Amino acid sequence: MFDEIRDLYQEVVFDHNRNPRNFRVMDDATRKIDGFNPLCGDRITLYVKVNDNVIEDVSFQGSGCAISTASASLMTEIVRGHTEEETHGLFELFHKIVTGEDTRTNFDELGKLAVLAGVRAYPARVKCATLAWHSLEAALKEDAETVSTE
Repeated sequence: MFDEIRDLYQEVVFDHNRNPRNFRVMDDATRKIDGFNPLCGDRITLYVKVNDNVIEDVSFQGSGCAISTASASLMTEIVRGHTEEETHGLFELFHKIVTGEDTRTNFDELGKLAVLAGVRAYPARVKCATLAWHSLEAALKEDAETVSTE
């Protein structure tokens, strides 16, 4: 089962890196934050539009490796329409999955997050995959400082 996820991971990372979803500046964002991964050089500006505790829209701009870009792209698709509380829960689950702290084999319950479980096979790339998620977490907490994975 994990081999299938690893193959899907590579395919999805390739697709989302080549054609990132929601890769745009959002002029009416209610929150904006910059993120930086000095290890790989990934940089992201994350735009979030929150209305009545619900993420109505989320987008990003920046440059980075394939894993960073794909993770940001997937994240923007996954969190749209979720409440801030639900998104905090998704962040916690995502972090546990990519660090190997959560080794669930029932990937069906994880939805699109299951694809990103493949990054745990590449421990040096976990910070690339988590940059957008840490940035989102900081934006939802309304932190003003640049997020760094170091």
